Amino acid sequence: MTFQLTEPILLIGLGGVGASLAEKAKKSLNSDCLLISHDQKDLTAENSIKISTKSVVNPSTHLIRGSTLETSDEIKKNIANYSTVILISNLAGKAGAGIGPIVSRICKQEQKNLLSFTIMPFKFEKERIFQSGIALKRIRQDSQCTIVVDNDALLDSNPDLTQKQCYDISNKAIESMMHSLKSSEISEDTNILSTGKATDDIESSLKDSLRMLYEDAPPNSIKRSILYVYGGSNIPVGVLNTISNITGGTFDENSTHIEMSSEESKVIMLSSIQGETRFDKYDPLGIISPENTIDWDEPECSIDCKLDLKQLE
Repeated sequence: MTFQLTEPILLIGLGGVGASLAEKAKKSLNSDCLLISHDQKDLTAENSIKISTKSVVNPSTHLIRGSTLETSDEIKKNIANYSTVILISNLAGKAGAGIGPIVSRICKQEQKNLLSFTIMPFKFEKERIFQSGIALKRIRQDSQCTIVVDNDALLDSNPDLTQKQCYDISNKAIESMMHSLKSSEISEDTNILSTGKATDDIESSLKDSLRMLYEDAPPNSIKRSILYVYGGSNIPVGVLNTISNITGGTFDENSTHIEMSSEESKVIMLSSIQGETRFDKYDPLGIISPENTIDWDEPECSIDCKLDLKQLE
């Protein structure tokens, strides 16, 4: 099945990265924008929701999630008049991992057409791996379509990159994907967005994208791939034909589609995945089926119950 992008569209950006990407994408999609964060400096747009953690300066992911529950009615009010919601969250950050599952669940309850962009952390960010895996699992379950960008896979395929360069490449890949949403036929389900460094050598960029993809999923799990070739108007036809032959030899020829754009030279690959990915291992309890999981319907969070309990002697 193909994801149907229906208007009116609302972009929701969570935390600093999500807010920045949402603000940049709203013009290309002709959509409205809503920013949500527990940090006031992330909320640069007029239409925004501040998640209050009260006096806690450095809140945990669970506390941010619990505080987000208190704004559920406000979130429902803001999404009420829209058909499609595009959720952008950096799951390596506390705001994205904390707020994302609450917003996605509300969208599902309100029967919204939900497309989610999620950014995963580096594996050396060990304290963030588990929370990102839990958040991604819930967001995937609530969304009609999920697009995952994995910073760690990008770094593995390009070990010479700095963290900032990885962030820049990932963010630009999402921006480019946003520009192409209205003209793309994206598969419902989980999709991996892979890319590489901008370069004049398009074949090298394609190989970077393939290496990044294979870090996240085995080749036999790839159902369909869309190749976005940027800089297409300046690339020799012979090179485009070579790219087509490479992808045709790697995947089923009928499952590969090439789209061209006139931006800087690079390749971005969007691949629909069926089966297990590396993210399923981020949660050690992920092997337990939802039917055997306690309180699966309620995201894990911390709330202040303000119980007046007397000391028992």
